[in-house]
Amino acid sequence: MPSLEGRHGTRGRGRGRALSAPRLRSDTPERAGLDPVRLDRLVREVQGLTAGDRPWAAGTVLAVGRGPVLAVEEAAGWAVRYARYDARDRSGVELPPDSRVPMTPGTPFDLASLTKLFTSVAAVQQIERGTLGIDAAVGAYLPEFHAAAAHRLTVRQLLTHTSGLRPELPLYDCADDTERMARLRAEAPVGVPGTYCYSDLNMLLLQQLLERVTGRALDVLVHEGIARPLGMTATRFGPCPGAAATEDQRRPWGKVDRGMLRGVVHDENAWALGGVAGHAGLFSTARDLAVFCRALLAGGSYGPARILGPDFVELLLTPPGLGFAMDQRWFMGELAGHGAAGHTGFTGTSLVLDRATDTFLVLLANTVHPCRRLPDNGPRASVATGVARAVRGR
Repeated sequence: MPSLEGRHGTRGRGRGRALSAPRLRSDTPERAGLDPVRLDRLVREVQGLTAGDRPWAAGTVLAVGRGPVLAVEEAAGWAVRYARYDARDRSGVELPPDSRVPMTPGTPFDLASLTKLFTSVAAVQQIERGTLGIDAAVGAYLPEFHAAAAHRLTVRQLLTHTSGLRPELPLYDCADDTERMARLRAEAPVGVPGTYCYSDLNMLLLQQLLERVTGRALDVLVHEGIARPLGMTATRFGPCPGAAATEDQRRPWGKVDRGMLRGVVHDENAWALGGVAGHAGLFSTARDLAVFCRALLAGGSYGPARILGPDFVELLLTPPGLGFAMDQRWFMGELAGHGAAGHTGFTGTSLVLDRATDTFLVLLANTVHPCRRLPDNGPRASVATGVARAVRGR
């Protein structure tokens, strides 16, 4: 078996007594070093995304902060607006006004692929502890995943989407978990390992690997290693009653027939896997995600808690990033370019943290309510650009 340590896997490195880091507090844009006029304009822009008969999203929650200050926490639109999707009219059938559910700043959202960020942090925690080697072969931990073992896929390749695995598999069409696991174990790269190809399968394999080396399920690892120490009380795998609604999920636009979804995972593979998956399944709020961003911007600490040492936050957020996308203008706008990190989720979620200015942005939207559509990332990029321009002295 190869070394389980790897270049950044030295046992105990970066550990020790955590220094207390300031907790997030709500305060004025001026106290955050942000332009209040530009932020007011940005809030109105985001509110406009929920207006009209065919809005960009039924509802949104926006959180913006710099340093330990949460300067904006605003909701707009509806957590639940539609009863169903009418495929003939290609529009949603609206609920009566008194049956709709308004969006609030505390509304939980199905995070979709933002879940990958938590899986990645959980992996880097194991790298820090020396139980996982970043450049070790996946087959060293999961020998029964014979295709990954035969192609000598590595932990780093899973974390950077350079394994060559295809974007997804139709696990939702499998008869049971036995068949689903058999397909994952037999899945070989379709691309050349070492070249970039974004794939949910990377995080599904990483989930299996983490559960093997720790002996604990992914939902437990995320709760005990990230959510609980940071006080993220609204962050958990579903079901999540009270969450913003997502899709009236039916064929042919969906991959399964489930009807209008609220509080259960939207992603069909995550649903088939019981709601806990490395690539999707988490629910959270804008404030909880703001805390997550703040902890990473502070070098892994938040209050008295530490989820990672500074060296390992650096590893996580050094280009090309482990799980995190780096400097992607298509959704980061003008925040990109100086080491900004973040991710998007299919349901309409996104976050960006910019270490160059100590700034973070969380934009949660239920863009798939009542039905999925071709992605329009223009609003995400525009909002990020608005935040970048609000940073004083940038």
